Amino acid sequence: DGLKPVHRRILFASQEGGFVAGRPYRKSAKIVGDVMGNYHPHGDSAIYDALARMTQDWSMRLPLIDGQGNFGSMDGDPAAAMRYTEARLAKAAETMLDDIDKDTVDFHPNYDESTVEPDVLPSRIPNLLVNGAGGIAVGMATNIPPHNLGEVIDACVAMVDNPDMSVEQVNEIILGPDFPTGGQIIGRMGIRSAYHTGNGSVTMRAKTSIEEKGKRESIIVHEIPYQVNKGKLLERLGEVGREKIVEDISEIRDESDRDGVRIVVELKQNANADVVLNQLFKHTALQTNFPCNMVALHNNRPQMMLVKDMVKAFLKFREEVITRRTVFELGKARERAHVLVGLTVAVVNIDAVIDNLDIIRL
Repeated sequence: DGLKPVHRRILFASQEGGFVAGRPYRKSAKIVGDVMGNYHPHGDSAIYDALARMTQDWSMRLPLIDGQGNFGSMDGDPAAAMRYTEARLAKAAETMLDDIDKDTVDFHPNYDESTVEPDVLPSRIPNLLVNGAGGIAVGMATNIPPHNLGEVIDACVAMVDNPDMSVEQVNEIILGPDFPTGGQIIGRMGIRSAYHTGNGSVTMRAKTSIEEKGKRESIIVHEIPYQVNKGKLLERLGEVGREKIVEDISEIRDESDRDGVRIVVELKQNANADVVLNQLFKHTALQTNFPCNMVALHNNRPQMMLVKDMVKAFLKFREEVITRRTVFELGKARERAHVLVGLTVAVVNIDAVIDNLDIIRL
């Protein structure tokens, strides 16, 4: 399911508590308390930070928590205290929890053995590829970029039809990472290296345009690279202008609003906007790299996995989930059939049943 234990526990506790899509929002403190008390005996701030990140559409390609209130910003502002914000499961998260009550996955006791929690969620979506992953363990690290949900599902469907697909065929469907903040990916060599070897560096660049006002030009930044702090980016833009690292900058304004990012870099008269823009790419985070390291836990072992391998592993997992669900539903149907057969026999022999009611009661 591509989740770390704290994220899995937040989603499972939310479903257990009934904090699902279509129902009223609940205080984040309630969800954090349930997670901490039942499944995750660690600090509440760690749990709340994980919950807040799952609401952020600039951090997650497919947010798993539907939040209401201040959950931070691209400028690095922290989320409001958990007593002020509200949350519930997003619809995407519900698809990750579908059929969890039908013996589709294994459960293990929680930390004090008062209840049980799932080893993994029976996710219908390949969350590891869609939302990516990043982290450091003992001697190993992973950094998987997010991808477009439609492309990943198309690749899964194609591999069901042709299990022997090559890496190139998968890469024709999944064209590359799809970062939630937008921007542009420069070149294809980084993507090819990451998808063929598991390691590669993807060059990300801000999406910009140039506006002319008389003899002056302005550089407009519409989208910034993934994981770039917009507040620190603005500070750096101001710094390179003040220190004349990049000349011809007269003013920098942040006109971003709820509709999207808009950073305006006004230039001096007769300045060449293309030259200044290339200098900004060189000296600021308007251009940065995403180092891909496609390590994932497969069969409880960390492995270097290509995108093709992740798709294949997800399909095998879903096959197991569907098989277990079918066996569970068949068992339920047989139990019900057994009862119905008994009732049928009773109806056919209704006179004998009535004559022996006293014996049956005894």
